[in-house]
Amino acid sequence: MNVVELHDVSVRYRKTRIRSLKEAVVRSLTSRNTPEWFYGLKNVSLSIHHGEAVGIIGPNGAGKSTLLRVAAGIISPSLGTIVSRGTVAPVMELGTGFDAELSGLENIFFNGALLGCPREYMNRRVDDIIAFSRLEQFIDQPLRTYSTGMIARLAFAVATSIDADTILLDEIMAVGDASFRTQCAARVDRYVHAGSTVIVVSHDLDSLEALCTRVIWIGGGEVRFDGDPAAAIAAYKASIAPPASKARASAPKASAAALAAERRRLRRSRHHPLRR
Repeated sequence: MNVVELHDVSVRYRKTRIRSLKEAVVRSLTSRNTPEWFYGLKNVSLSIHHGEAVGIIGPNGAGKSTLLRVAAGIISPSLGTIVSRGTVAPVMELGTGFDAELSGLENIFFNGALLGCPREYMNRRVDDIIAFSRLEQFIDQPLRTYSTGMIARLAFAVATSIDADTILLDEIMAVGDASFRTQCAARVDRYVHAGSTVIVVSHDLDSLEALCTRVIWIGGGEVRFDGDPAAAIAAYKASIAPPASKARASAPKASAAALAAERRRLRRSRHHPLRR
């Protein structure tokens, strides 16, 4: 069964904001050659199956987070259709779904409510959430006093404590320390083995290759590769290799040609009439 399906999905934004009806009429009459839309995603079609661990890679601004937000239902596609099945637990930008003035404990219930979990359900999970986040000493402090890593631990602990069919993680493992990343990987692996679907956006290619069963490379709002993690990561690395490495690869040929030219010059100089 597919838990997420995207059919020719595009997400687009106007390059320039139209502030009045008059401006809209003037722009329609004075057509320009340049396109009016910027595409965060363009004609993306893919299906994610139940129980898969999917990594999403690509450069900054490629459309990775946009794809995750469409899958979570946070933003609607401008064109195309999306089908999402089951409960979805997204962990997006740090602080999303939290209130800086509430304590860590209060934010657990607040974020749980946003995910559709009743208070009685969160009461049964709160001890596990606090233990996983390792925030026992700070759980009654306002969230504004937390560091970035502490907020990340709390957000991840809440999202992965509920019985969700699909978990969406956007760069959440990049902000924690090595111990926290190990915890995250272990819990994600547990969810995958339990049959849940995990979709992770990250620049940590080594972790994705070890964790995921499938990797999608997004570039320019389009799917450039979708398949085996090692093959996807190798193709992506090749596309971002600096020009210097390509120049070094061709350097031996260039030096050999230079040596041959020097030999010819020396032979000509030995047979020059003025040298006799």
